[in-house]
Amino acid sequence: MASRLQQAFRALDAEQRLAGLAALALTVTLFLPWYQVSVAGRGEFIADNRSAFGVFSFVEAAVLLVAAGVLALLFARGERRAFHLPGGDGTVIFGAGVWAAVLLLWRVFDRPDVEGRGVTVGIQWGFFFAFLAAAALAAAGWRMRQARIPEPHNPMADDPLTPEDESLSEQL
Repeated sequence: MASRLQQAFRALDAEQRLAGLAALALTVTLFLPWYQVSVAGRGEFIADNRSAFGVFSFVEAAVLLVAAGVLALLFARGERRAFHLPGGDGTVIFGAGVWAAVLLLWRVFDRPDVEGRGVTVGIQWGFFFAFLAAAALAAAGWRMRQARIPEPHNPMADDPLTPEDESLSEQL
């Protein structure tokens, strides 16, 4: 499997590689400290860092799904699998980066719920790296759009209808 990944990565263009690295970076940021939970106790102040997986919700799941989707798309392109996406790969990856950034912005205002008296939740440095990775993903998608990297040729799109297909379409 590792050799397939290496071959697929080598087959990608520079912009596609940048998008793959940005998606991988977005995945890695989920393991970094995103939040600092502080609790004021009896004469002491307790602080704890939590990663995105420590407060996993819809937003973190959606960010993970965006990164995994981009990596799967690029792996398929690296293996020269032919399929068409509306707007092209660059548009889809640009949209994925923007969507991840919007989800992260939402999470700034909708911080995780932590039970307890005198509890505050602050944002940590890992969260800002997630924003940077989402911006890098959007920028890579934009660069792919500008480079107009052609999709692999889909031979199924050129095949004329067979007589059986034509009779089936007439029945519908």
